[in-house]
Amino acid sequence: MKKVFVFSLMICLAGLISAQQTRRFSTHELSINGFRNPSIGLEYRYRFVSVHGGLYLTNFVAGETTRFLKTGATFWFLPVGKRENPSSFYLQLSYLRGLNRAYAKENAFSPDLGFRWMVWKGLNLRVGAVGVFGKGKSSILWTPGIGYAVFW
Repeated sequence: MKKVFVFSLMICLAGLISAQQTRRFSTHELSINGFRNPSIGLEYRYRFVSVHGGLYLTNFVAGETTRFLKTGATFWFLPVGKRENPSSFYLQLSYLRGLNRAYAKENAFSPDLGFRWMVWKGLNLRVGAVGVFGKGKSSILWTPGIGYAVFW
């Protein structure tokens, strides 16, 4: 519960920081994410808040892939660089529905804090620390990601 409180506090701080940074982000973004972070799926951002949905794969144990359906919201803050579409930090809160293994047909909560690097045009790489908290289970893992975004 302490971890959930800490991540919730971070959301509040991100909101305060973002309120002054919105002019640096484009108004709209649609991203196709091809690997784990936030999920293999789609993400739509309006100013400094985005929603996402897709398939999330992770390994709690080496050699065993656990699959989830994942949906949630991301709060973007502290844009970095002078590019039109800057790199930035993010805080993400998600709902997960387990599809197999120990999480089959179970619900979980997932906070994620990390950084998205805008490599070239819309190509981006992410790295974050994600927590997966289910009934009687919890894990904190590194979660990389790759995606491509279009902005307007």
